[in-house]
Amino acid sequence: MQQARVRLAGTSPEDLDAICTDVREIAETTGVNLSGPVPLPTKDLEIPTRKSPDGEGTATWEHWEMRVHKRLIDLDADERALRQLMRIQVPNDVSIEIVLED
Repeated sequence: MQQARVRLAGTSPEDLDAICTDVREIAETTGVNLSGPVPLPTKDLEIPTRKSPDGEGTATWEHWEMRVHKRLIDLDADERALRQLMRIQVPNDVSIEIVLED
């Protein structure tokens, strides 16, 4: 049977966990096998910038950071489960990718 691999990525871990619980509820209601969610390593994006815009004065820096959290879920590719999976309301800052694998 085919597997559906769901990759979630976003800046808010609470939003990712909420989507993971929705996927888990769909798997329980349709009776498909579920593996995950597996938390993948968090990517830290850090941007150092100078505080003074013209370059005069002391060299003081600000550090801006954004963290990208990722989750991985595998489930059986049942038609009913995939249709319900497509109907999940996903926030704007969360990206979801569904790939069918053998």
